[in-house]
Amino acid sequence: MFSLIGFLVVGFFAGLLGRFLVPGRDPMGCVGTTLLGVAGSFMGGLLGSMIFNGELDLRASNNFIGAVLGAVIALLAYRSFAGRRRH
Repeated sequence: MFSLIGFLVVGFFAGLLGRFLVPGRDPMGCVGTTLLGVAGSFMGGLLGSMIFNGELDLRASNNFIGAVLGAVIALLAYRSFAGRRRH
């Protein structure tokens, strides 16, 4: 139970830092920021395990730097898809 809460807290801070690093306005609240950080954590963990270990490891989502980089990638992808939907 505490690992899930810790994962959500780390996801929130990774999403917050990811939103800070990407300039622009993002109208999402705390839940959206947390989901962004959690998605970034999975993306960063998967990419890191594929690059450094050469294999796909679904449990490799424990690196904060990878979570922030994944959150930046997820935010840019979200903006890309949301921008297409508005037109």
